[in-house]
Amino acid sequence: MKRFLINLLRAILPTSIYRFLSIEYAKIWYRFAKRPTKLLETSKARARRIKENFFEKYCQGKGLDIGYGGDAITNQCCGWDIEDGDGQKLETITDEEFDFVYSSHLLEHMNSAEEALKNWWRVLKPGGYLILYLPERELYERRKALPSRWNPEHKRFFLLDKDDPPDTVGIIPLASRCLSDYEIMEAKVCDDGHKIPAEDLQSQGEYSIEIVLKKKVE
Repeated sequence: MKRFLINLLRAILPTSIYRFLSIEYAKIWYRFAKRPTKLLETSKARARRIKENFFEKYCQGKGLDIGYGGDAITNQCCGWDIEDGDGQKLETITDEEFDFVYSSHLLEHMNSAEEALKNWWRVLKPGGYLILYLPERELYERRKALPSRWNPEHKRFFLLDKDDPPDTVGIIPLASRCLSDYEIMEAKVCDDGHKIPAEDLQSQGEYSIEIVLKKKVE
């Protein structure tokens, strides 16, 4: 019955109204009910990250996973999603609270990627790591101009090291414009298991950029 009602509302309501109601419903529901565990983009990278000793290097101490959606990078980190507040602002989180901050496939949804990065950096302790996992344009979108082939809520595409206006942002140039006093620990395109089953189907496996920025200690 629930699935029937969801499909009915999606069919009869304008997209903007359906999206608004869905978000408000999720905010209310997940304030009282624990998010179920889901296998999303972060889970795709887990086996590779174990081989690379990724968790030992970058995910120690108190962590925050922004927009985790039930697929947290570690079992011990704090998950933050729409029921907790605006992921672009993190208004209820104090400065320099976390040893690592992680976000998977969220920055492309933010109204202002610049403001989001600054606030994600704000809540990170000196010496900590900001870890971003983003859909890579050529592997995921397979096109150069918005809208996204797979998600109409995406506001930008990403490449690793170069901007391609008007719709594509290079994550390394973006970091240089928004942040200071950082060191790039890793920055790469991840394509483990990537394949395109058909031209009209979404890619499988990893199709993402992974970048780790260390906040320098003054």
